[in-house]
Amino acid sequence: MTTAKKTRVAVIGVGDFGRNHVRVYKELDNAHLAGIVDSNPERALAVAAEFGTQVLPTVDALPGAVDAVSLAVPTVEHARLGCRLLEQGIDVLVEKPMAASLGEADDLIRAAEKHKRILQVGHLERFNPAVVAAQAVVSEPLFFEVHRLGVFSPRSLDIDVIYDVMIHDLDILLALVNPAPSVRPLGILDLKAVGIPVVTDKVDIAHARIEFESGAVANVTASRVSTERVRKMRLFQAHEYISLDYTRQDAIRIRVTQPGPQPQFAFEQLPAQPEEPLQAELRSFLAAVEQRSTPVVDGTAGRRALELADRVMAGILEHNRRVQVSAVAPHLKK
Repeated sequence: MTTAKKTRVAVIGVGDFGRNHVRVYKELDNAHLAGIVDSNPERALAVAAEFGTQVLPTVDALPGAVDAVSLAVPTVEHARLGCRLLEQGIDVLVEKPMAASLGEADDLIRAAEKHKRILQVGHLERFNPAVVAAQAVVSEPLFFEVHRLGVFSPRSLDIDVIYDVMIHDLDILLALVNPAPSVRPLGILDLKAVGIPVVTDKVDIAHARIEFESGAVANVTASRVSTERVRKMRLFQAHEYISLDYTRQDAIRIRVTQPGPQPQFAFEQLPAQPEEPLQAELRSFLAAVEQRSTPVVDGTAGRRALELADRVMAGILEHNRRVQVSAVAPHLKK
């Protein structure tokens, strides 16, 4: 009896996100957790002891020792380390946002193509059972209402809430409105956004209204300074409404079966198998590594989400500029 070959994996960066990657890899039958790398020696030793693995000194110790890695370091390091790993012949799952700029995102994509490596971007909400269930029935969405609100946490305060939180929903919007993964144009007709810092020097709460060329319109709100945790999406298409709850991992479809002055409705709980999205994401990554197939969220998809996040950020800066100009305009008239 032969034993199935396990993919040798490592995790680079074992903070909040990276530690969860370590935990899930340890649980997956087709993964062999070969080790971890972290710039904090004490944290690395603690995580390694907790999950029964070894601390590797640097990323240069990985070639020949691993087949694939999860890269969960600060965003500013994604491109530099990601490109080095890809050049070393290692497949990479890079956490979102995939890079600090579109130019760096392009560097990662080119490195993966040149060295024929797998590059996946960590938009784990794509693997949420509610999203998977909704994707099966979404055809021509016309309107989205999205709320992703969370209480304050000291994590990921080096980036604005658009790149930390909202980018999940921007990625899902693009997947539902313009699903072709090879198509780079975003198909945005108009975009307005507003956002402000509340407890940090970055944007902590933001709202965007996005109008797509397809005719779909999305209102998207993200906050990391709310008093409650809400993660929901509602979408409407002809004669039906679909409600997703990311936390409950469920999706409800309400269809108009008889229009008119006395309409009739059909309520349907879409089939969704509960599963931790990170586990589904890492299983999908390992499948892409083993089969040498295109990941569900490849580099192009990650770049599109980053580009839309940049557009939202630009909209916020433009709005703030207009507000500041408006505030001083009366004085300029004197």
